[in-house]
Amino acid sequence: MPFTQTPLYRKVHRKMPLHVQAAVLVAACIVPFAGITADGSEPYEKDFVITAYYSPLPDQCCYVLGGYTADRILNGNGIAGADGTPVYPGMVAAPSSYAFGTTVQLPGIGIFQVHDRGGAITELENGADRLDLWLGHGEEGLARVLAFGVQRVRGTVYPNGSQQPAQHVDFSTLPSPLERLIPYMVDDELISLTPKVGDSNYSTRLMQESLQKLGYFTHAVTGLFGEVTQQSLHAFLKDFGLQETSAELTEKAGAFLEAALRRFDATQPLVDFVDDGSAVATNQEAQRLLRFLGYYRGRTDGQYSEGLRTAIFHFQQENGLVGSVVDPGAGRIGPITRTAIRKVWNRKLVSVHADNLLAMKRIEQTLAERGDHLDRFLAEGSNGTQVTLLQTLLADRGFFPYEKINGNFGTLTQEAVAKYQLDRGIITSKTEKGAGGVGPDTMKSLTYEENVKMYRLVRGEGWDTL
Repeated sequence: MPFTQTPLYRKVHRKMPLHVQAAVLVAACIVPFAGITADGSEPYEKDFVITAYYSPLPDQCCYVLGGYTADRILNGNGIAGADGTPVYPGMVAAPSSYAFGTTVQLPGIGIFQVHDRGGAITELENGADRLDLWLGHGEEGLARVLAFGVQRVRGTVYPNGSQQPAQHVDFSTLPSPLERLIPYMVDDELISLTPKVGDSNYSTRLMQESLQKLGYFTHAVTGLFGEVTQQSLHAFLKDFGLQETSAELTEKAGAFLEAALRRFDATQPLVDFVDDGSAVATNQEAQRLLRFLGYYRGRTDGQYSEGLRTAIFHFQQENGLVGSVVDPGAGRIGPITRTAIRKVWNRKLVSVHADNLLAMKRIEQTLAERGDHLDRFLAEGSNGTQVTLLQTLLADRGFFPYEKINGNFGTLTQEAVAKYQLDRGIITSKTEKGAGGVGPDTMKSLTYEENVKMYRLVRGEGWDTL
């Protein structure tokens, strides 16, 4: 059935007595017909092909094109409409034939007002017009856009000057399943995510799952950063001695949470107790562990010596386990002291790993600022500086000839990407979906390898090498 445009208010002409026609004419001069503008325009029905867009935010887990900058360009920056109106629920982009301020009612979706344009927002050949709805910020907005897809709707257009209904759109009635974001995930490391109180997004979900695995979050994982989630984060921060806010996941808190998660399955030290009857191997383990924690300075000889007893006692005192050397258990490692040592040992290792993660993040940010960081997905047909960077990274790894670097993603680049993916285990066959294109997994792999290379350089020669 072809798309059509039908006025809501049809003028019906019937023969009537002259005196009645005159009366109607007089009335029409005094009271305009409801909904009709002064220039005669009136509301009408119209068929639409509808898509949606969103406003990307920095540090999302997922971007439809692989990065913040690329998604901003795709969504026209996502800050304001073409007429300067800041984005808000109820804004729509329409063809230039629709004046700014025109209201469009879309059954089952909402009532929108035109404040934006777009290169692809045109009048289509089949009689329908394109509309692009703004559906929110960040990951939640992106999830809503992905779920919305492309829809065909017959709506009502209210031109400027006509009697327009009040704008209304309820985002809660439009699905935003967080699972839709997974194929677009470019960074699932908590150090790179910044969920905050009030957010309902995939970043919060990842944080909840991490806190749940570590035993701090005991409720259902919902992706909503509410009071319970904030309390759980606060408990984690307190346990690790961090003075970070619990109203959001800061970079430092994210680094510690990521480090703690990576250490979750680590083997625990001190299987046996330590006293005057313990084995040499057990005593050696206690000596190494207490030296790492800063309490023991003697030889690793496996002897239950005065030096080892004193080290154990000092640890017990500082952690409130004993008061004096005559207290029961002083200078010996039993179940309570062993649990405390493991806890302090784990915290220190988490702190070391978190510092490494923060250093890696700093390197990644520096590379991004220099333009040496892939920030979007690429495929055959892409071109520009990002393709040049991709070709250079592949050449550095032996998958692409340096003399062929040209910034154009053609067959040679596609083959090189596929070889890299096979070598790194990202794909198992060149016929596999995603083979030869730079998607989330390939971009993460290349970025991680470059970060590690620079991290080793920094560790050996200092930060000035960047």
